[in-house]
Amino acid sequence: MKKIKYKFKIAVTLVTAIFFASACGQTNETKSKMEKQSDNKETGTNMDTATFGAGCFWCVEAVFQRLNGVESIESGYSGGTVKNPSYADVCTGTTGHAEVCRIIYDKTKISFDELLEVFWKTHDPTTINYQGNDHGTQYRSVIFYHNEEQKKLAEKYKAEINKSGAYPNPIVTEISPLKNYYKAEDYHQNYYNQNGSEGYCKYVIQPKVDKFEKIFHDKMKK
Repeated sequence: MKKIKYKFKIAVTLVTAIFFASACGQTNETKSKMEKQSDNKETGTNMDTATFGAGCFWCVEAVFQRLNGVESIESGYSGGTVKNPSYADVCTGTTGHAEVCRIIYDKTKISFDELLEVFWKTHDPTTINYQGNDHGTQYRSVIFYHNEEQKKLAEKYKAEINKSGAYPNPIVTEISPLKNYYKAEDYHQNYYNQNGSEGYCKYVIQPKVDKFEKIFHDKMKK
Protein backbone atom coordinates (compact mmCIF):
# COMPACT_ATOMS: atom_id res chain seq x y z
CA MET A 1 0.00 0.00 0.00
CA LYS A 2 2.87 2.34 0.88
CA LYS A 3 4.51 1.55 -2.46
CA ILE A 4 1.33 2.50 -4.33
CA LYS A 5 1.05 5.79 -2.42
CA TYR A 6 4.73 6.51 -3.02
CA LYS A 7 4.38 5.86 -6.77
CA PHE A 8 1.29 8.06 -6.83
CA LYS A 9 3.18 10.93 -5.18
CA ILE A 10 5.99 10.61 -7.72
CA ALA A 11 3.48 10.71 -10.57
CA VAL A 12 1.80 13.82 -9.14
CA THR A 13 5.19 15.49 -8.65
CA LEU A 14 6.21 14.76 -12.24
CA VAL A 15 2.92 16.04 -13.66
CA THR A 16 3.19 19.19 -11.53
CA ALA A 17 6.79 19.79 -12.64
CA ILE A 18 5.84 19.33 -16.29
CA PHE A 19 2.90 21.69 -15.88
CA PHE A 20 4.98 24.45 -14.31
CA ALA A 21 7.79 23.97 -16.82
CA SER A 22 5.27 24.35 -19.63
CA ALA A 23 3.71 27.36 -17.93
CA CYS A 24 7.11 29.01 -17.46
CA GLY A 25 7.95 28.40 -21.08
CA GLN A 26 4.72 30.03 -22.16
CA THR A 27 5.29 32.92 -19.77
CA ASN A 28 8.82 33.58 -21.08
CA GLU A 29 7.64 33.28 -24.67
CA THR A 30 4.72 35.61 -24.00
CA LYS A 31 7.01 38.04 -22.20
CA SER A 32 9.42 38.01 -25.11
CA LYS A 33 6.60 38.72 -27.56
CA MET A 34 5.27 41.51 -25.35
CA GLU A 35 8.72 43.08 -25.09
CA LYS A 36 9.11 42.98 -28.87
CA GLN A 37 5.64 44.47 -29.33
CA SER A 38 6.51 47.18 -26.80
CA ASP A 39 9.76 47.96 -28.62
CA ASN A 40 7.95 48.19 -31.95
CA LYS A 41 5.29 50.39 -30.44
CA GLU A 42 7.89 52.70 -28.88
CA THR A 43 10.27 53.04 -31.82
CA GLY A 44 7.79 52.52 -34.64
CA THR A 45 8.52 50.40 -37.69
CA ASN A 46 9.13 53.54 -39.79
CA MET A 47 11.58 55.12 -37.35
CA ASP A 48 15.35 55.02 -37.75
CA THR A 49 18.35 56.71 -36.14
CA ALA A 50 21.29 58.69 -37.50
CA THR A 51 24.18 60.12 -35.49
CA PHE A 52 26.22 63.02 -36.88
CA GLY A 53 28.97 65.29 -35.63
CA ALA A 54 29.57 68.54 -37.54
CA GLY A 55 31.12 70.97 -35.10
CA CYS A 56 29.17 72.37 -32.17
CA PHE A 57 26.11 70.23 -31.51
CA TRP A 58 24.03 73.34 -30.88
CA CYS A 59 24.39 74.19 -34.58
CA VAL A 60 23.71 70.65 -35.78
CA GLU A 61 20.61 70.38 -33.61
CA ALA A 62 19.23 73.75 -34.80
CA VAL A 63 19.52 72.69 -38.44
CA PHE A 64 18.24 69.11 -38.33
CA GLN A 65 15.32 69.71 -35.99
CA ARG A 66 13.78 71.87 -38.73
CA LEU A 67 13.74 69.05 -41.29
CA ASN A 68 10.43 67.49 -42.19
CA GLY A 69 10.57 63.86 -41.09
CA VAL A 70 12.86 64.40 -38.10
CA GLU A 71 10.79 63.33 -35.12
CA SER A 72 13.27 64.12 -32.36
CA ILE A 73 16.90 65.09 -31.87
CA GLU A 74 19.26 64.82 -28.92
CA SER A 75 22.70 66.31 -28.32
CA GLY A 76 25.36 64.01 -26.90
CA TYR A 77 28.90 62.67 -27.00
CA SER A 78 30.23 59.67 -28.90
CA GLY A 79 33.40 58.01 -30.15
CA GLY A 80 35.48 58.36 -26.99
CA THR A 81 36.89 56.14 -24.27
CA VAL A 82 35.75 57.87 -21.08
CA LYS A 83 32.49 56.66 -19.55
CA ASN A 84 29.73 59.18 -18.85
CA PRO A 85 31.80 62.25 -19.76
CA SER A 86 30.70 65.73 -18.79
CA TYR A 87 30.80 68.71 -21.14
CA ALA A 88 33.89 69.94 -19.26
CA ASP A 89 35.57 66.56 -19.80
CA VAL A 90 34.86 66.55 -23.53
CA CYS A 91 36.07 70.15 -23.90
CA THR A 92 39.54 69.10 -22.76
CA GLY A 93 39.89 67.20 -26.03
CA THR A 94 41.36 64.21 -24.20
CA THR A 95 38.31 61.93 -23.96
CA GLY A 96 38.13 61.15 -27.69
CA HIS A 97 34.45 62.06 -27.88
CA ALA A 98 32.87 64.20 -30.55
CA GLU A 99 29.89 66.45 -29.99
CA VAL A 100 27.10 64.73 -31.91
CA CYS A 101 23.37 64.78 -32.47
CA ARG A 102 21.27 61.63 -32.40
CA ILE A 103 18.49 62.05 -34.93
CA ILE A 104 15.29 59.98 -34.87
CA TYR A 105 13.59 60.22 -38.24
CA ASP A 106 10.63 58.81 -40.14
CA LYS A 107 11.87 56.87 -43.16
CA THR A 108 8.58 57.44 -44.98
CA LYS A 109 9.20 61.20 -44.90
CA ILE A 110 12.97 61.54 -45.24
CA SER A 111 15.75 59.14 -46.22
CA PHE A 112 19.25 58.63 -44.85
CA ASP A 113 20.56 59.90 -48.21
CA GLU A 114 18.72 63.17 -47.69
CA LEU A 115 20.08 63.48 -44.17
CA LEU A 116 23.59 62.99 -45.56
CA GLU A 117 23.00 65.74 -48.11
CA VAL A 118 22.01 68.17 -45.38
CA PHE A 119 24.93 67.02 -43.23
CA TRP A 120 27.58 67.75 -45.87
CA LYS A 121 26.06 71.01 -47.08
CA THR A 122 25.66 72.65 -43.67
CA HIS A 123 29.26 72.46 -42.40
CA ASP A 124 32.80 72.35 -43.78
CA PRO A 125 33.78 68.65 -44.05
CA THR A 126 37.30 69.48 -45.27
CA THR A 127 38.68 70.91 -42.02
CA ILE A 128 40.20 68.62 -39.42
CA ASN A 129 38.96 69.05 -35.86
CA TYR A 130 37.38 72.46 -36.18
CA GLN A 131 34.45 74.43 -37.52
CA GLY A 132 34.84 78.20 -37.60
CA ASN A 133 36.17 79.33 -34.23
CA ASP A 134 35.39 76.00 -32.55
CA HIS A 135 38.66 74.05 -32.38
CA GLY A 136 39.35 70.59 -30.94
CA THR A 137 38.82 66.91 -31.67
CA GLN A 138 35.33 67.19 -30.16
CA TYR A 139 34.33 69.34 -33.16
CA ARG A 140 35.43 66.89 -35.85
CA SER A 141 33.25 66.03 -38.83
CA VAL A 142 31.99 62.49 -38.25
CA ILE A 143 29.24 60.06 -39.20
CA PHE A 144 28.66 57.32 -36.64
CA TYR A 145 26.79 54.67 -38.60
CA HIS A 146 24.26 52.34 -36.95
CA ASN A 147 24.36 49.57 -39.56
CA GLU A 148 26.17 48.44 -42.70
CA GLU A 149 23.68 50.15 -45.00
CA GLN A 150 24.40 53.54 -43.42
CA LYS A 151 28.14 52.86 -43.69
CA LYS A 152 27.83 51.96 -47.36
CA LEU A 153 25.79 55.07 -48.19
CA ALA A 154 28.07 57.41 -46.24
CA GLU A 155 31.22 56.07 -47.90
CA LYS A 156 29.62 56.18 -51.34
CA TYR A 157 28.41 59.76 -50.87
CA LYS A 158 31.81 60.88 -49.55
CA ALA A 159 33.62 59.31 -52.54
CA GLU A 160 31.23 60.90 -55.03
CA ILE A 161 31.63 64.37 -53.53
CA ASN A 162 35.43 64.08 -53.55
CA LYS A 163 35.35 62.91 -57.15
CA SER A 164 33.09 65.77 -58.21
CA GLY A 165 35.52 68.39 -56.92
CA ALA A 166 32.71 70.21 -55.11
CA TYR A 167 35.23 71.26 -52.46
CA PRO A 168 38.74 72.60 -53.15
CA ASN A 169 40.13 70.25 -50.50
CA PRO A 170 39.40 66.56 -49.77
CA ILE A 171 36.63 65.64 -47.36
CA VAL A 172 38.06 64.49 -44.02
CA THR A 173 34.77 63.33 -42.48
CA GLU A 174 35.29 60.31 -40.22
CA ILE A 175 32.97 57.36 -40.87
CA SER A 176 32.93 55.01 -37.89
CA PRO A 177 30.57 52.58 -36.14
CA LEU A 178 28.55 54.09 -33.32
CA LYS A 179 29.99 53.36 -29.90
CA ASN A 180 29.89 54.79 -26.40
CA TYR A 181 27.11 57.32 -26.94
CA TYR A 182 26.12 59.47 -23.96
CA LYS A 183 23.39 62.08 -23.76
CA ALA A 184 24.67 65.60 -23.05
CA GLU A 185 23.52 67.65 -20.10
CA ASP A 186 19.94 68.97 -20.16
CA TYR A 187 20.97 72.58 -20.74
CA HIS A 188 22.46 71.56 -24.12
CA GLN A 189 19.14 70.20 -25.39
CA ASN A 190 17.06 72.39 -27.73
CA TYR A 191 19.69 75.04 -27.12
CA TYR A 192 19.15 77.44 -30.02
CA ASN A 193 15.37 77.60 -29.62
CA GLN A 194 15.74 78.42 -25.93
CA ASN A 195 18.71 80.78 -26.17
CA GLY A 196 18.29 82.50 -29.53
CA SER A 197 19.15 85.96 -28.20
CA GLU A 198 22.61 84.95 -26.94
CA GLY A 199 25.69 86.00 -28.89
CA TYR A 200 26.75 82.55 -30.11
CA CYS A 201 23.23 81.83 -31.31
CA LYS A 202 22.89 85.16 -33.12
CA TYR A 203 26.27 85.27 -34.79
CA VAL A 204 27.15 81.61 -35.33
CA ILE A 205 24.02 79.46 -35.35
CA GLN A 206 21.60 81.89 -36.98
CA PRO A 207 23.67 82.24 -40.20
CA LYS A 208 23.82 78.44 -40.50
CA VAL A 209 20.06 78.18 -40.05
CA ASP A 210 19.47 80.95 -42.60
CA LYS A 211 21.71 79.19 -45.14
CA PHE A 212 19.96 75.90 -44.49
CA GLU A 213 16.51 77.41 -44.96
CA LYS A 214 17.49 78.89 -48.34
CA ILE A 215 19.01 75.67 -49.68
CA PHE A 216 16.53 73.19 -48.23
CA HIS A 217 13.33 75.23 -48.01
CA ASP A 218 11.37 72.40 -49.65
CA LYS A 219 12.46 69.94 -46.96
CA MET A 220 11.57 72.05 -43.96
CA LYS A 221 8.72 71.43 -41.58
CA LYS A 222 5.67 73.47 -42.45
